[in-house]
Amino acid sequence: MATSSVSKGCFVFKPDFKKRKISVPIEDYFKNEKLESEDSKLRFETYHLLWQRMKSETEQLQEELNKNLFDSLIDFLQKSHSDFQKNSGNWGCQMKLREIPTAALILGVNVTDHDLIFRSLTETLQNNVTPYIVSLQAKDCPDVKHFLQKLTSQLMDCCVDGKSKEVKSVKTPKKTNYSMDSLSSWYMTVAQATGPKMTIKKRTTSSQWQFPPVVIILKNMESFSTKVLQDFIIISSQHRHEFPLILIFGIATSPVIIHRLLPHAVSSLLCIELFQSLSCKEHLAVILDQLLLTAQFPFKISKKALQVLTNIFLYHDFSIQNFIKGLKLSLLEHFYLQPLSVLCCDLPEAKKRIKFLSVNQCENIRRLPSFRRYVEKQASGKQVALLTNDTVLKEETQLLLEDLHVYHMNYFLVLRCLHNFTSCLPKYPLGRQIRELYCTCLENNVWDSEEYASALQLLRMLAKDELMSILQKCFEVLHSSTTKQLGSTTQKVKDFLTQFQNLDDSKEEEDACGSQSKGLQKTDLYHLQKSLLEMKELRRTTKKQTKFEMLRENVVNFMDNLVRSYLLPPESQPLHEVVYFSAAHTLREHLNAAPRIALHTALNNPYYYLKNEALKSEEGCIPNIAPDICIAYKLHLECSRLINLVDWSEAFATVVTAAEKDANSTISEEMNEIIHARFIRAVSELELLGFIKPTKQKTDHVARLTWGGC
Repeated sequence: MATSSVSKGCFVFKPDFKKRKISVPIEDYFKNEKLESEDSKLRFETYHLLWQRMKSETEQLQEELNKNLFDSLIDFLQKSHSDFQKNSGNWGCQMKLREIPTAALILGVNVTDHDLIFRSLTETLQNNVTPYIVSLQAKDCPDVKHFLQKLTSQLMDCCVDGKSKEVKSVKTPKKTNYSMDSLSSWYMTVAQATGPKMTIKKRTTSSQWQFPPVVIILKNMESFSTKVLQDFIIISSQHRHEFPLILIFGIATSPVIIHRLLPHAVSSLLCIELFQSLSCKEHLAVILDQLLLTAQFPFKISKKALQVLTNIFLYHDFSIQNFIKGLKLSLLEHFYLQPLSVLCCDLPEAKKRIKFLSVNQCENIRRLPSFRRYVEKQASGKQVALLTNDTVLKEETQLLLEDLHVYHMNYFLVLRCLHNFTSCLPKYPLGRQIRELYCTCLENNVWDSEEYASALQLLRMLAKDELMSILQKCFEVLHSSTTKQLGSTTQKVKDFLTQFQNLDDSKEEEDACGSQSKGLQKTDLYHLQKSLLEMKELRRTTKKQTKFEMLRENVVNFMDNLVRSYLLPPESQPLHEVVYFSAAHTLREHLNAAPRIALHTALNNPYYYLKNEALKSEEGCIPNIAPDICIAYKLHLECSRLINLVDWSEAFATVVTAAEKDANSTISEEMNEIIHARFIRAVSELELLGFIKPTKQKTDHVARLTWGGC
């Protein structure tokens, strides 16, 4: 495209997006160069479908967990606004309407999850209470003027229905005039114009409101300026009779912060009610229970990978959203790194895919460590068939995947039963949460641990009521499943419950004390003490168990046999690598990054990130074509705590001009100035990264801040 012109000018040509646009399929990014697999597209599609199912499950769980909280808030808002509705015709009752209804919403320290909760809350309130919902943040409201400006602009965007757009433009406050008077007059105009058209969408029991409330959500109440909050509350309370305002404070710490920020004269203008959201740990337990501790989804996580995710949650952010993102990353990495993850799907679909496995995929199955151990246990004839015949291998793979599916169904049922037994024990030897017990069972045989032995000892000391309560919970868990193998187990638990119910406590006490009373016939004190000592020694050696103690021992032994039969670690199962993600180091690199190591690697070995063959060099050598900051960094590693800038600059110039000096013995003055400018920029970048700092000890020196010195 050429342009001829006599005079100088600037010509703008719009780019042709149709020609330059290159559409690359998403599955092409899913190809792993290290894996010789032709199923990258199928693996990506499987990953996408599986994650969509897990994502929809988490969203549904979060809605159910927040439902009680949102219902309580809606009831509070409707009840608070009813006073304004009743007195809407008599606005002279200003003293009664002066208090502003305020909901103090305690959300916890998981600040990263608050935005999602507020979005759901806003949508729920718009559908059930009022269309006038305003969300404000402290950073947007440094003073009252900006507070009212943000409030007005967001309130203007709220629309009751499609016909009210014309009404919104009536008596709109000027941009320079932001006050509660103008806002109140605008609200009354809009409310009277729309009138009874405003109806509650979902709550049919609520009546139509001519003056729906205005709800203001302060997302991070702790961050707001004290003066801004005080002035706004005082001003709003004066207009409460004509502007039905309701406040929602989002609090991350404690409700005491309200009284710390607001004096009594201001807090007395608020009618505060507290609302507590679900605990972060309880939320995590529900997510784990529905996503990982179930056979509904084929994807599973090893102990180390799960510990990485839970440690980041417990020791860093308490964020459920970040935990779900880590779970998504685990799923993505599993399908990206494992070529056999194409079989990580529902069992019927996996059986169909096994029939169409390629020769390379069959070899991948034979290379699995778990499959090798399985083949070694087979007869010699079957070993040869599995290692040489692909048809036999595919048939055996179908059976092994089916066994793995049944193993998971039984595993999680018995795991829940064991948790019911151990979660009520003192000091919780196997953990208080089921995720702790799950991690213990994932790694090794749980029955070989000392904690398991101590748990059995404590179980043999439980009372009748406690055992019956635990057995009832186990019966409900087992009865809800459709596993055929555990059908007899369910009946056995039911039989235990029946036997406990049929026990006669009074008869048990007589049997236990009858033998003791026989030896207490002599009234002489000496013989009485002697008899008591003999009976005590006899009880130590040969104590006769009662029916309850025998039944309790049978229950403990029954549970022990279940654990040893069904809670085998996943590594003992053939083909467990297909569904289990175990690359914990990958998660740690992405989610729990170490910036110091990454910076040192990038500056000391730029080839690691840039992948330029010219940057490869022997250890201790500094290539002159490396980035300036890398050259300056490697030179500063050779210096002591204080670095002379002149010597550093000369060394930098020597490395940079190494190739030029071979060709031309002299370097021009202009080139020296350019090299000096490059050195100054590299030093400034190192100072910005925190490797060096200026020092007052010597004016022409800088001090090192990292990795000590010589």
